[in-house]
Amino acid sequence: MEATKNLIQGICDVTFSGRFTFSDHSKFRAILAQFSEKNVNQVIFHMAGLEFVDSAALGMLLLALDESEKHNKLLVITGATGQVKKMFEVARFDSLFMMN
Repeated sequence: MEATKNLIQGICDVTFSGRFTFSDHSKFRAILAQFSEKNVNQVIFHMAGLEFVDSAALGMLLLALDESEKHNKLLVITGATGQVKKMFEVARFDSLFMMN
C-alpha cells in the first residue's frame, strides 16, 4: 500500500493506492497519528486507487474509526471500487463509516 497525505484547512486527505494488507500495519499506524493532530478536524480516506484489501485492512480501518471517535474528528471514506467496495459492503462498513 502507498498512502499520501495532504493537509489543507483542517482537512487531512489520505490517498491510498495498491494493495492494503496486514503487512501495511506499521505504515497505517503513522496515518492514525493524524487523528491526534490539533490542526486536523476531518480525515478523508480516498480509496479509489486501492485494488485490494484483506480482513486485516478492514480491522485497521476500524482502528481508524475508534481513533476518530476518541479525538472527535470526522472520518470519511470515499471512492471505493471493485473488490474493495465489495469487502466494505460485506463488512457493512456503510453502517459504521460515513462513506461517499
